[in-house]
Amino acid sequence: MIVSGDTLKSLAQEAALMPQEEMLEVGKKEKKLYIGIPKETAFKENRVALAPEAVGLLAAHGHTVVIESKAGLKANFNDTDYSEAGARIVHDREEVFKADLIFKVAPPTNEEIDMMQLKQTLFSALQLTIQPKNTLKKLMQKKVTAIAWDYVKDNSGIFPVIRSMGEIAGNTAILTAGRYLSEEMGRGMMLGGVAGIAPAEVVIIGAGTVAESATRAALGLGAIVKVFDNSTYKLRRLQNDLGQRIYTSVITPKVLAKALRRADVAIGALRAQAGRTPLVVSENMIKEMKEGSVIVDVSIDQGGCFETSRVTSHEDPTYKEHGIIHYCVPNIASSVPRTASFALSNIFAPLIIDIGEGGGMDKIIHDNAGFRHGVYMYKGTLTSSYLGETFGLSYKDLNLLMAAI
Repeated sequence: MIVSGDTLKSLAQEAALMPQEEMLEVGKKEKKLYIGIPKETAFKENRVALAPEAVGLLAAHGHTVVIESKAGLKANFNDTDYSEAGARIVHDREEVFKADLIFKVAPPTNEEIDMMQLKQTLFSALQLTIQPKNTLKKLMQKKVTAIAWDYVKDNSGIFPVIRSMGEIAGNTAILTAGRYLSEEMGRGMMLGGVAGIAPAEVVIIGAGTVAESATRAALGLGAIVKVFDNSTYKLRRLQNDLGQRIYTSVITPKVLAKALRRADVAIGALRAQAGRTPLVVSENMIKEMKEGSVIVDVSIDQGGCFETSRVTSHEDPTYKEHGIIHYCVPNIASSVPRTASFALSNIFAPLIIDIGEGGGMDKIIHDNAGFRHGVYMYKGTLTSSYLGETFGLSYKDLNLLMAAI
């Protein structure tokens, strides 16, 4: 039987007027989380994973937060701040590690792993270049699910923690350079010039987040800025984001050496995708720099990009080599721990709420590809190909594991 168009239209209208079955939204099963925040014991790690305001937000959503006494002291948060926000303060360190979700800034130590329970979830930095093999094996034995917060992506595909810490590091690097440049051991000059006096020249090596933040800070103080990177795409993007033209160049030894001879400050802001940062500034280039000039090597976390760089500490942050002041403190964001802790909290707190509202850790790992990108161990199974190949450990593709669930 052939049905005309008018008949079909009439039948559709009639069907629309008929009583319909009520469709109820099927909500996700919310899960209350038990979160433990231990005091950081890593060398010069002054940050804390969650600020009191973030703890208050989590407590308001029904989550339980247990924090070790004095965990936030180096970031100027005291125990009272946390207890008033709704956290439970404990003095027994082992009590913190009974929580289902352990939140840390630095990677766990062997002592901390020994205190962990079976099948816990660990949320901390990974730090690929210094991750010990025995640490991974211990986590695997405890069937831990481990997430590296520095490798979690957001909905736009960027790494929010790396970007936030990079912004802090870049800004802090310029302020640090300005302080040493103006002191007696430096050149005794300001970064920005005043009427009739030429400003300082700043060379920034790299064109990522750290470099952009450093460039903005230096330009804001009135300095002349030159940026070097091997990616013309990054250099172009930097200029577009700044909204103004600055000197940019690809990294070629002759051009870079010429810029460094004129520079008063040099900032190392290169980041390696894996392994060590490339050495792009030779010792001969540094010998030709002005005496009293300042080098701040933010890349020292991955080995540094200046040949004369060696790791220093917050207690003894600088040394002079060939008459040039070197500042090579790893984890430069930790020198402003309160600001850095707030920045981490702004990312972590909404993420924890999403985990709870989404039905728990397994559910968000399964559903959220950006979050899944940060998982390097799932219930004791190593899922990072880089770690597996580096240490000769067996690993499995997390996406295949998720497909089987």
